[in-house]
Amino acid sequence: MTESPKTETLLAVQDLCVEFGARAQPYRAVKSLDFIIGRGETVALVGESGSGKSVTALSILRLIERAGGRIARGSARFVPRDGREVDLFALEEAALRRIRGNEISMIFQEPMTSLNPVMTVGDQLAEVYLLHQDISRAEAWQRAQAMLTAVKMSEPERRMTQYPGDLSGGMRQRVMIAMALACRPQLLIADEPTTALDVTVQAEIIDLIRELQREVGMAVLFITHDMGVVAEIADRVVVMRHGDKVEESATATLFDAPTQPYTRDLLAAVPRLGDGSPDEAAVRERPPVLQVAGLAKRFPVKAGAFGKVVANVHAVEGVSFDLRAGETLALVGESGSGKSTTGRLLMKLVQPTEGSIRLDGQDVTHMSPDQMRAMRRHIQMIFQDPYASLNPRLHAWDLVSEPLKVHGGHTREQRRERAAQLLERVSLPREFLDRYAHQFSGGQRQRLCIARALSVNPKIIVADEPVSALDVSVQARVIELMKELQAEMGLSYLFISHDIAVVEKVSHRVAVMYMGQIVEIGPTQEVLHRPRHPYTQRLLSAVPVPDPARRHQRSVRAARDIPSPIRKVGDNPVVTKLVQVAAGHYVQQAA
Repeated sequence: MTESPKTETLLAVQDLCVEFGARAQPYRAVKSLDFIIGRGETVALVGESGSGKSVTALSILRLIERAGGRIARGSARFVPRDGREVDLFALEEAALRRIRGNEISMIFQEPMTSLNPVMTVGDQLAEVYLLHQDISRAEAWQRAQAMLTAVKMSEPERRMTQYPGDLSGGMRQRVMIAMALACRPQLLIADEPTTALDVTVQAEIIDLIRELQREVGMAVLFITHDMGVVAEIADRVVVMRHGDKVEESATATLFDAPTQPYTRDLLAAVPRLGDGSPDEAAVRERPPVLQVAGLAKRFPVKAGAFGKVVANVHAVEGVSFDLRAGETLALVGESGSGKSTTGRLLMKLVQPTEGSIRLDGQDVTHMSPDQMRAMRRHIQMIFQDPYASLNPRLHAWDLVSEPLKVHGGHTREQRRERAAQLLERVSLPREFLDRYAHQFSGGQRQRLCIARALSVNPKIIVADEPVSALDVSVQARVIELMKELQAEMGLSYLFISHDIAVVEKVSHRVAVMYMGQIVEIGPTQEVLHRPRHPYTQRLLSAVPVPDPARRHQRSVRAARDIPSPIRKVGDNPVVTKLVQVAAGHYVQQAA
């Protein structure tokens, strides 16, 4: 067992073996895992999907039984605040409940499935305090709101009364983080806690975790596929593969001199700013396949018994751009900046308040649903969550050929054959045709979604965070697949992402969104390496660098300082004109 560099051990996991399935022929997700976490130490668990990282996390708190697994052997020795060491695997359930959420907290990977959809955010967060602290409901509510402020939640008072379904993915993640940190635990188990967050909020959350570590000596078991975050926060790294530990060392040592080929391959797959981007000049003179002018979307805010509209949420305001044939244009910005709403407007999943959308030369702004159905042959969407966007009751071939079924003109046999061809095109064998979505890995599900988008031979694909949930090696393969398909089929991508390094790798141009407006747009290299707008500069300053030697205090703007997008009826924001500052590079000037 590797010794912790800290003087005091908080958690020691030894010979952990976790199984699924029948006891006679079990599947061992974790085989024989040892590691130690010292008090105040941050240990990162990294590896590809299926390596056993999340299974390990769930096992420490004995939650793996709820996921259908069982701890076959091993021990997890933990030192609570009273100083008396316990084996978490041997504790009675009542004693374990006193530790869960209080001494050891966990941030789960999927906040939507971890939050109660019929309880308000405030009630769920206050409940944590009421369970573990002898305080009144009013005081619990007060502390809960203060915790939302601490995790940089905008408008915390209003969020307290909302339900999880009313919040974005990033906001839900912040609620989960607030719940986990509420009782100032000794050990925080964080399973992909920053995956759904933009780089500025991610940086703020990392700083918050560091602050708690300094204040209360909190230790962190950090599970992530983001090696930039690992370099930024971890003291030591444990690399897992197929349920085994393949390497463990101090963070700087691992990045500088990994000993195992698997670790070297993992680090080689990490996208880094400065690795280059597609040549914008190659697509500059191509005709536009999508033209957007003055696009706006305002969601009404109603009040009173009669539902009078008293204000509007200005989600998108005055957005204009062209997308050329065979080009990738990236939309970047913080959560709530309007990126995903813009993508949904282009798909006509949301109706625009103002502006125009021309698709392949035709104005589709006010087309009826029936007219738009025919136009959707030209534009398809890949959603952020591949599992949520796939019907669990359909076989793979039916999922992939679903757009063909919608548009008609194909027999069942023709659709199945087309699906088989598309699976092969995205490097999935024909034998997978009759599998269900849950039988695919995360990366395979994303490939299914890409295959489905390709089924009607579109000209444009709107890709909303298509690789954010994937580990770096799978991410690299999906990115290469998308680039190959673009070269082969002349596809145009609107690539929505908060991962700036990935954006650089795939995009010809970048558009930066802030408060529903495009504040900077231009060739990728110009925008990312010579940013002119203050917001773009702040955004880039928050990007985690996968190099422990370059750990830095990032100057980012707190979420609470970002103005609210809610304005009274008639109080519309000023859309400032973009001014050219270099070839193809436009920046919004200060009003």
